[in-house]
Parts: sequence; structure tokens; C-alpha cells
Amino acid sequence: QVQLVESGGGLVQPGGSLRLSCAGTGISFSLYTMAWYRQAPGNQRELVAFITRLGSTKYTDSVRGRFTISRDNAKNTVYLQMNSLKPEDTAVYYCNADRPSSQENYWGKGTLVTLSS
Repeated sequence: QVQLVESGGGLVQPGGSLRLSCAGTGISFSLYTMAWYRQAPGNQRELVAFITRLGSTKYTDSVRGRFTISRDNAKNTVYLQMNSLKPEDTAVYYCNADRPSSQENYWGKGTLVTLSS
């Protein structure tokens, strides 16, 4: 059974930092492109960042320079380091594992990040 379990969300003040983690089980983690998405209240889910199995990364414009995605294949874990957080970063953050060659795509249940002063 495939599971992606996110952790690390919480309440943080603007300008603060958080590190999200997503641990995967039941998949050959290193073969997947891993991504973080987020969904704010009333908005559609949007891609935040992804990292390919070879380590290439891409970010949405609103987080570039503030967020860093990384992976540790030995721990089957992907991270999202979030710095200089802004109120508009408030959202539920979801982990995604994608492997187009086998048409596999999995989602975690999300972790809530709330910015509050």
C-alpha cells in the first residue's frame, strides 16, 4: 500500500520559517518525481515546487528564492524548506509522487501551514 505522509506544518509568523517533510512508503521512491502542491481556502490546488529523480528542481514564481525542495532517497523523504514566509503562503500543503512511465500518481493527505501575526 502506497502512503505519503506529510509533517511539519503549523502556525508561524510572517517572516518565519518551516520545513515540511513527506515520507513515502510502498513505492520505489527514487524513481518518482516528487512535488509539493498547496491549496489555499477558496483557491485551486497549485504546484509549488518539484524535484525530479535526478535532482532537477523547479519552483512557482511566488516562492522562488524563498522555498527549497530537496530529497533524501535513502530516507524515502522529500522536504520543503520555507523561509521568509508570507500571509499568502497560508494553505494546506500536499506531497505528490509521480511516475509517468508507469502512470502512477499518488497524493498525501496534506499538512496545514498558517501564517498569523
